[in-house]
Amino acid sequence: MYLCTQMKQVRPKKNLGQHFLTDLNIAKRIADTVDEPYAELPVLEVGPGMGVMTQYLVEKPRPLKVVEIDRESVAYLRENFPRLNNNIIGGDFLRMDLNEVFEGQQFVLTGNYPYDISSQIFFKMLDNKDLIPCCTGMIQHEVAVRMAAKPGNKQYGILSVLIQAWYDVEYLFTVEPSVFNPPPKVQSAVIRMTRNAVTDLGCDEKLFKRIVKATFNQRRKMLRVSLRQLFDAAHPAPEGFFDDPMLTRRPEQLSISEFIALTNKVAAELT
Repeated sequence: MYLCTQMKQVRPKKNLGQHFLTDLNIAKRIADTVDEPYAELPVLEVGPGMGVMTQYLVEKPRPLKVVEIDRESVAYLRENFPRLNNNIIGGDFLRMDLNEVFEGQQFVLTGNYPYDISSQIFFKMLDNKDLIPCCTGMIQHEVAVRMAAKPGNKQYGILSVLIQAWYDVEYLFTVEPSVFNPPPKVQSAVIRMTRNAVTDLGCDEKLFKRIVKATFNQRRKMLRVSLRQLFDAAHPAPEGFFDDPMLTRRPEQLSISEFIALTNKVAAELT
């Protein structure tokens, strides 16, 4: 076991949004979130830093790779985790071709994700949802709450709908700022997302995303107001389209199935 308390410290870099976890008990709890429900799949850890989670992941009987953009951290990992051999990837997760990580095999994604790019990481996960049946890890508490929020909740938004369309989201536990170096100004949370049974939304996915983003970007307005931007002189809305009672609602009141129905309604008029 590689104990980070015995290691030479890597300097946290503000420009990379680095907040190194120092509590080993919490690190192990997060690492153990990858055990269900896909204990047999390989694991890709994003942003291992000094390996506080890696030291527990590497002990599991399954393939492990880590990707780290910070060169100092990469050098540190190579020195202190020789068991990983060539499985330390120095690079930007957001620019990676995920099909190449485990030669097209599915894997579990995990990490202590940088707060400022966590949403981008999850959008990349969605783009590769057939490769990633499960994603766990630690993110900003506020983002975790949004991801797990249900219709009618003021936290329900773009991330909630786009992720829950494909994944079941579990809010696992809260992590206080005091267990990080340096301490962030907000609470953190650990989540797990597991692919649901949906294989086809039953609508145009690009239009679905466009409608979700368009309506929540004007979340205080009725749908009939925010949806007007989807139509133009070349594709005008038909007479009476905006009289539909459904369009008097606001986006946080719609379930995912209702967003799908709305997408098909708009698609029928645009074509």
